[in-house]
Amino acid sequence: MTPEILPKRKDIRLKNYDYKKNGYYFVTICTHNKKPLCYQYENIISRILYLLPVRFPGLEIDYQVIMPTHIHAILIFDGVKVALGEVIRTFKALVSKESNRKRIWQRGYYEHVIRGERALLKIREYIQNNPLIEDINFKQFYLNGLDESNPYKKPDKI
Repeated sequence: MTPEILPKRKDIRLKNYDYKKNGYYFVTICTHNKKPLCYQYENIISRILYLLPVRFPGLEIDYQVIMPTHIHAILIFDGVKVALGEVIRTFKALVSKESNRKRIWQRGYYEHVIRGERALLKIREYIQNNPLIEDINFKQFYLNGLDESNPYKKPDKI
């Protein structure tokens, strides 16, 4: 039996960035094969999402929306002792366990480190008004459409 060769996954995380760092993180978590499962499990998803700060002191849920095939959330880290990936893994595992559904989530998640107040406000607006838009041009949220900011420094005025 020949082992299945899987395509190499693109690493979308910032290299050398400490995802335990205080700040604001925009996260999108999709369902497995984009099946419309989120509304079916909306109560479980919401409850577990809002209980994460109990499990991870220093974590705050700033803003969130649940769509049929994905959720968007802005998470605030202020002294959280684990990395963003651990928070997301825990969330996904708890929802899977409580929903009694083994494959509810797609592997991985999308994240964006929010680097300024203007970007934060625009991402909140996006979450509220345009949750079905497929692609977000994050550069439009930064000065003159150019992202010349340093993603490793603390966001301005957040």
